[in-house]
Amino acid sequence: MDARIIYPLSRIAARLGFLRGLARLVLGQRIAAVMNLTWKAAFRFRLFIVIAVLLLGAVVALPILIKDDGTAQGFTQILITYTLTAIASLLGLSTLWLACGTLARDIEECQIQVVAVKPIARWQIWLGKWLGIMSLNAALLALAGGSVYALLLWRANRLPAAQQYVLRNEVLVARGSVKQPDLNKEIDQETDKLLKERLEKTPATAADLKDVRKQLRDQVKADYEVVPPGYMHLWQIDLGVTKNSLRNKPLQLRIKFNTGDPNIGSTRTFTGIWRIGVPQRTELYQSEPMSLAPDTFHELKIPPNLVDEKGLLTIQFLNVNEIPLLFPIDEGMEVLYPQGGFGLNFVRGLFIIFCWMGLLAALGLAAASFLSFPVAAFFALGLLAMSFASGTLSSAVSEGTIGGYNAEKGIHGNTPVDFIVIPVFRAVLGIINLAKEFSPIDSLSTGRSISWSQLGLAFTQIILLLGGIIALSGMAIFSRRELATAQGNQ
Repeated sequence: MDARIIYPLSRIAARLGFLRGLARLVLGQRIAAVMNLTWKAAFRFRLFIVIAVLLLGAVVALPILIKDDGTAQGFTQILITYTLTAIASLLGLSTLWLACGTLARDIEECQIQVVAVKPIARWQIWLGKWLGIMSLNAALLALAGGSVYALLLWRANRLPAAQQYVLRNEVLVARGSVKQPDLNKEIDQETDKLLKERLEKTPATAADLKDVRKQLRDQVKADYEVVPPGYMHLWQIDLGVTKNSLRNKPLQLRIKFNTGDPNIGSTRTFTGIWRIGVPQRTELYQSEPMSLAPDTFHELKIPPNLVDEKGLLTIQFLNVNEIPLLFPIDEGMEVLYPQGGFGLNFVRGLFIIFCWMGLLAALGLAAASFLSFPVAAFFALGLLAMSFASGTLSSAVSEGTIGGYNAEKGIHGNTPVDFIVIPVFRAVLGIINLAKEFSPIDSLSTGRSISWSQLGLAFTQIILLLGGIIALSGMAIFSRRELATAQGNQ
C-alpha cells in the first residue's frame, strides 16, 4: 500500500495513544492491556488502514460517481444518505468480522491461553476485546464523519443561490416534528362497536370473525384518512409548550397522500387548497390551488403565528379533484419546526451509528465465544440478515400465519406450526425494532432533529439492553469454555 497513505493514518493512530492511558486510569491495567492487544492486531493485519481507506474512498467516490440533480434535496441524498449508509455498512461488516476473528482466532492459534493464564478474569478479556474494537470504531467513525461534514460544507457553496438558501434553512438544520395523535384506540373502539352490531344481525363463525373485524377496521380507518371530492379534511396538531419558542418563526408541513387506485400513475398531479389557522384566534393562511404528485413527500412552508394559545395548529385541506385522496394516518401529515443547528445534530447521528457498532461488536464476540471463526462469522451475519427481513416477519405476524393470506380469494394459509412460530416471530420482531426504530441517516438527510433524549434512549436500548444481554451471555459462555479442548478440536 502507498506509504503516503499509510504514514498519515499511522500518525493519527499514534496520536490516539492517550486513549490507552485514559483506559488504564478508568478501566484498569488488565482491560487496557487487552484493548492494546486488539489495536496491535488490527494494525498488524492492516485492518484499520484498509477500512480507513475504504471509508475515505466511499466519502469521496460516491459524490463523484453519483451526480445529484442540482437541488438541495438531491444534494443531501448523495452526500448524507449514500455516504453515511456506506460508512455504516463498511463499519458494520468490519466490526462483525473483527469481533468474530479477534477472539476465535486467538483461541484457535493458542494465543488466548497465554493471556488466560495471567491474573486476569475471562470477562475482563472479553470486555477488553469489546472496548478495543469500539475504540477502533470511534477513530474510524470520527475520521469518516468529519470528512463527510467537511465535504458537505464545501460542496454546498457550489449550489445555485436559491438552492443554498433551501439547503441551509430546510435541510442542514435540526427540525423537530409533531404528528397528529395516535388514533388506533378510537379506531379499535369504533370497530368493536360496528362488529357487535354486525354480529347481532349476521352471526359469523370463529374462523371468519378475524377477517370480518379486519374488514370493518379498514373501513373505519378509511374514514379518518380519505378526503372525498369536494370535501374538506381537518387536522389539529398539538405543539404543546413548543409554541412559545415558535413565535414569528415559519413552519413546514410534510405531507403525503395517495389515490388508493394502483391504475392511476404517480406522474399525474392533484390539486388542493390549504387553509391554516382559526378565525379570531390566530392569523389565517390560505394557499392558492396547489398541484401535488401522489405517493411522495412534499414540504410546504407556511407563515408564522398560526398556532393558537393552546398550542394547536389547525390545518384544513379542500379536495377539488374528481376522485378521493387518502392521507395515511401514520405519515400523511407532519409539522416541522426549527429546533437547533446541523453540526451538533450530525454528531448525535454519528453517536447512534456508534451504538449500532457496539451491538454488532457484542454479537460477534458472543458468537466467537463458543464457535470457530468461520461458523461464528456465518452465525453473526445470519442474525444480521434476519434483522433486514423484519418486513417479512411483520407481515407474518399481522396475518397470523406463515402460510400467507389472500383476502380477495378467501385463501387462508394457516399451518399447524403457526401457534409456535408466530409468537416467536413477534418476540424477534420486538427485539429487532428496539435497534431499528432509530434512523439517524434518514433524520439527517431530511433535516430532522435527533434530540438528546433520542440519543439517550438509543444508548439505553441498543447498548445497555440488547448489547448488555448479548455481552453477559458471551462472557458467561467464554468463562466456562475449556480453551485447551476447544483448540484441540480444531
